[in-house]
Amino acid sequence: MVTPLQEYLDFAVETAHAAGRLTLGYFQTGLRPDYKGDDSPVTIADRQAETLIRDRIEKRYPRHAILGEEHGVKDGENSDLRWIIDPIDGTKAFIRGVPLYAVLIGLEIEKHCEVGVAYFPALDDMIYAATDGGCFWNGRRTHVATTARLDRSFIGFTGADSFEPAGRFNAWQQFLRKSYYSVGWSDAYGHALVATGRMEVMLDPILNPYDCAPFPPILREAGGYFGDWAGNETIYAHEGLSTTQTLLPQVLDLIKTSGA
Repeated sequence: MVTPLQEYLDFAVETAHAAGRLTLGYFQTGLRPDYKGDDSPVTIADRQAETLIRDRIEKRYPRHAILGEEHGVKDGENSDLRWIIDPIDGTKAFIRGVPLYAVLIGLEIEKHCEVGVAYFPALDDMIYAATDGGCFWNGRRTHVATTARLDRSFIGFTGADSFEPAGRFNAWQQFLRKSYYSVGWSDAYGHALVATGRMEVMLDPILNPYDCAPFPPILREAGGYFGDWAGNETIYAHEGLSTTQTLLPQVLDLIKTSGA
């Protein structure tokens, strides 16, 4: 028998795939973005992909609430279930033809993230999970890395210029010194790399809920952690951190001792 969470997960995987295929019609076509009030780019592909996702949710689950990056909030009759959407996470990568952007769909149940899907259309990579069901990468179970030392770890970030405005510059410098290797332009891809054992830490000092809603269940089910920089699983701290359970104490200690 298909459980409700499995039903929601299957729906989210199908929907993310459909939205991702839509975005590919615009990818590497020289598409020109508009710019929002915060100077972040947005394109017709972002807007159309979110419309597709919202239409599918409203048809299948008309009583559910929705939060999307481009089209805002829809209050549902059953507000205990809320879908959180980022139709293109990594729009800067998308408009430059870099294939690391993602379609993100998460489902909150009673304010707890229970279902998550991150689809990378240009790579055709699908990472997804539901609570107590395991984490999967293109149909196979996946787990975080077993690395035991921070100085042998790969660390990801999106933009180096985001740490100082967020008050995380000292911690950022410590991570650069203490890690084995660091690499940028990650966005959602960095969190997915942690969940699939290809990187040990992903640092996001500035983050919105729609940028990360899939990752608490994805990292949890892969044996890792997603949450704030103090060790709390949440998508509402305006920051995010993914790592393994093994490295989490070392990561949190470094943050604490850096004074960040």
